[in-house]
Formats: sequence, C-alpha cells, structure tokens
Amino acid sequence: MERVLIIGAAGQLGSELTQALANMYGGDQVIATDINPRSLEKFDYCKSQVLDVMDQSSLKKLVQKENVKHIYHLAAVLSATGEKNPLFAWGLNMDSLLFVLELAKEEKLDKIYWPSSIAVFGPNTPKINTPQFCVKEPNTVYGISKQAGERWCEYYFQKFGVDVRSLRYPGLIGYKSLPGGGTTDYAVDIYHKAIAGKHFVSFLKEDTLLPMMYMPDAIKATLDLMHAPKEQVKIRSSYNLAAMSFSPKEIFESIKAHYPNFTISYEPDFRQAIADSWPDSIDDSRAREDWGWNHQYDLQKMTVDILEHLPTYSF
Repeated sequence: MERVLIIGAAGQLGSELTQALANMYGGDQVIATDINPRSLEKFDYCKSQVLDVMDQSSLKKLVQKENVKHIYHLAAVLSATGEKNPLFAWGLNMDSLLFVLELAKEEKLDKIYWPSSIAVFGPNTPKINTPQFCVKEPNTVYGISKQAGERWCEYYFQKFGVDVRSLRYPGLIGYKSLPGGGTTDYAVDIYHKAIAGKHFVSFLKEDTLLPMMYMPDAIKATLDLMHAPKEQVKIRSSYNLAAMSFSPKEIFESIKAHYPNFTISYEPDFRQAIADSWPDSIDDSRAREDWGWNHQYDLQKMTVDILEHLPTYSF
C-alpha cells in the first residue's frame, strides 16, 4: 500500500492534519513523525516514529521502507522563534525542504505538500486584499525562508515534474494543541486565558489587524488542494488563502460576550514589528476559482466552537 508521511506531525497544524489523514486513509496508511519522542504519544491511532528531518539518510530509508508516496512536510521554525536564532531557522526551514524535494524527484513520489505563510509578504506589499502576485520583501528569517521555499517548489515542479502543492496560511487558530512560537499565536493563547479565568496580556496593539483562519478551515483547504486534479492546481509557488481578519480587541470582545469578567491589556513587544509588516487582508480568489476553496468559519462562529470544546482539553 502507498503510505502518507507527515513530517513535524506534533505541531499545531500537524496534530489535526494527521488525524484527518488517518480518518481518510486509515491509521495503517499514515506515518506521523516528529523529532520529539514524547510527542508521539498522541498518535496512538496511526503509525509513528521519531524522525529528525535534517537526517537525510534516515528520511530516505523511511520513505523506501514504508513505500511512502505522499509527504506532508510541516516541520519549521516559526516567525517569532526564528528571530531569536535566525541562522538555525534558515538552515532547518530551507535545507529540510530541499531534502524532501530531492527525495520526491529521486523516488518519484506522487505528491508533496509544503506550507507557506503570509510571512512572505513585507512592508511594501499592498496591505488590503493582498493579491496573489505582488511585491514580496519579507523582513523576518521565517518569511525569507518561505519566500525562497516557494521558488524552490515551483522550480522542482517546472524542471523535474514534482507534484508539489502549497498554501500561504494566515494565522492559524486551534484548540487541540498549544501555540508554537508564531506571531499570530496570541489568538490561540487568549482562549486558554479566558477559560482559565486569567487576565490576558496581548503582545500586539489592540487595533493590529491580521488575516486569520480557524483550524478546521485550514485542514479542509489543505485536503481540498491535495485532492484537486493536477490540472486544476495552476499555481505551484503557493496559493493565497483567507477566511477572516480581526484585531486583538475584536477577538477579545467576541470572547467577552461569553466571559463577561474577562480582561485584557496591551504590551506590544518585538512581534508588533513583524505583524506590522504583514497584510491586513488577503485576496484568495485564485484558490476559489482554481480548485473551489471556500471557508466556513468567521470570528463569532469560531469563538463559540472553541469555547465549547477547549475546556475538555488538558495540556
């Protein structure tokens, strides 16, 4: 049987995407890998093993041994964490992608998925309804690595026929795992603080507008893209993707409607400069036209769903 490999499965996106893939293909056909051995405890519903994506030899042996044909390469150092150690972030983000692309070419794998981000945009990018094709001058190592990664993805498709697909995610919000070091992670942490009855300190200004997406929509978009007929996937760098945009003040107010005693204060830090360089809203019309993307959640609907389910999770 042809198996699906997820690299970096224990992260915020990977945790939920792995479950969705196991539901779709069966646990025996899905292999969850992560560098942290303890994190693999959550994958009792599928195959799992420890993997350092920078160990090119071990990655190749795993793909050959398990007859892997689809790879979801999610391992990365995110924006805020990357600024603390930029050379490490560049090395992991860039080299690991090239390892996977080379492997796909050599082993003739069927499909590769690699996530990009709104971090590819920069201060000179149009901020309102940022178009698919525009100026990109990222000023974080994470954004630079994602921009370069997009070019490599398109290169391997054009030169070698590697069927690689990608989405430029906005900020992703989920309740099934903890934040992972991104600039938009405040929108995850704020729900945890509200339910715990704690005051929330936002590291962004109250009116900082950013594109966001609820995790079920992100999973849906990823699977929709990966299952789209090849001829419908017309952009091989990365597709713009959007659902909603909101500020810290707006998400706070959506929660306060359910938790009237919830409080917030604003203490912007170095992440404010990162957020200021990103768009306010995204034009994802190409994704909607090419392969039928359509989101399901807005801010209010997301808040209701998170507040209903989050109390049952313990971390």
